[in-house]
Amino acid sequence: MKKYILYFVLIIGLIGAGLFAFNYYVSYSEGWRAGKLVKFSRKGFIIKTWEGQISTGVGQDHLWDFSVEDKEKLVIEKMVDYQGKGVKVRYIERFWKIPWLGDTKYFAKEIVLDKSAEQISN
Repeated sequence: MKKYILYFVLIIGLIGAGLFAFNYYVSYSEGWRAGKLVKFSRKGFIIKTWEGQISTGVGQDHLWDFSVEDKEKLVIEKMVDYQGKGVKVRYIERFWKIPWLGDTKYFAKEIVLDKSAEQISN
């Protein structure tokens, strides 16, 4: 009987590890979003994550929330420098949120200044 319980726990653990690996390494979608970087901060009580927000238009309906993994040091530095500016963000969307990596399913992988937005605002 103990052997069956051990096998059951082992199978459940392998399924859980497989689902986590699938969610982490396989993206549901990827693309670019453009807008004004209005917020970027490190938040959390026990687990600190980097969270940002881009305004893609006027009003609350046009705010896009995203996260940045701690390992993306260059992206974090650029986010801090580009606050309040027009940017384009390359992101991946995961199937499910991973709480210790961020508050959203969207993870920024690259950020560049949006030259067309800078010319319009000047």
